[in-house]
Amino acid sequence: MSKSAMGIQILPDRYRDPEMARALAGAICSRSTRPIRLMEFCGGHTHAILRFGIPDLLPPTVELRSGPGCPVCVTSAADLDYALALARVPGMILTTFGDMMRVPGSLNVAHRAITLAQAKADGADVRVVYSPLDALHIARENPTRPVVFLGVGFETTAPMVAAAVLLAEQERIRNFSVFSMHKLTPPAMRAVLDAGEVALNGIIGPGHVTTIIGAAAWRFLPDEYGIPVAVAGFEPLDILRAILALVEMVEDRSPRVANMYARSVKSEGNVAAQMMLERVFEVADAGWRGLGTVPASGLRLRKEYARFDATSLFPAGVEPAREPPGCRCGEVLRGVLMPPGCALFANTCTPQSPVGPCMVSAEGACAAYYMYGGYMSLRASGRTDETLQA
Repeated sequence: MSKSAMGIQILPDRYRDPEMARALAGAICSRSTRPIRLMEFCGGHTHAILRFGIPDLLPPTVELRSGPGCPVCVTSAADLDYALALARVPGMILTTFGDMMRVPGSLNVAHRAITLAQAKADGADVRVVYSPLDALHIARENPTRPVVFLGVGFETTAPMVAAAVLLAEQERIRNFSVFSMHKLTPPAMRAVLDAGEVALNGIIGPGHVTTIIGAAAWRFLPDEYGIPVAVAGFEPLDILRAILALVEMVEDRSPRVANMYARSVKSEGNVAAQMMLERVFEVADAGWRGLGTVPASGLRLRKEYARFDATSLFPAGVEPAREPPGCRCGEVLRGVLMPPGCALFANTCTPQSPVGPCMVSAEGACAAYYMYGGYMSLRASGRTDETLQA
């Protein structure tokens, strides 16, 4: 135990212990006897995996693929185009998380894709917030102007939006509304598996999402698909323990849900958050980038809260959405393609000049591979361009 300059005792970071990491990597190498492909559903896991160099610790038998667990990335082009249309409503204050600002829509001006950042530069009142409660505060301060919050995220962020709606109702704030683009993760995992484009042997379950929905929400994977799940946190030892658990379950042919993030995740999840979601939202079909329309995979406001639904208050016709030419973000989100397999990757598409959302978002797989040199790790492992495909 050590002390900081202020005299505060600090515990060693037990989730990044190098010796334990080497021991776990050794156990994975010892147990893994046949090739397996694992998908980390969460974009946060993709970034952690590459940041900490985990692929370099794994045997050649274990391959990792990114999944659709990046909420900004899976936001459909049609939804983004509607958000851009909202920004043009007279008097509108559009509020959003920062990741959404630079995602290109399918609308073009002078052969240039329009983003919320560009709309702001052109005069629209688009503001970055850190919470839907920040958007609600803006609505209080601007009672004569409509304020819309772009509700992007999975089950993790949706309860905060539900809380903001309930608070707006309680305070009788009439100029606040939400464009709900919230999505549910288990239906997306079903869609990936049902498509059959990529063979998967195990899933690294999303830690933050599962804190809300509970580990039991993933039982359908071993029960219906025979695929094991290991819910993981975001530190190196969390991820290595999850990979070891998956390797053991595959080797033993005993698929189940293993909760390797028990310090945060319970079997039943966060019941209070679930009840809040149930009160404000109802399940609906939703459009996902890369997956199309996935049944019962989205959240829309219930009729009792229709006065807070931006789509009802501000109907706006938008042209049919188009994907950016050459962008293969959808294939990356389905695990069919690894980011360096896209011809635009690190060429015309970079974090400074992104073509698609997978290079924009802080949870995007393309951004992770670019930032942490994942392409070089693939080269070092002896894989060729052809093996970047499924």
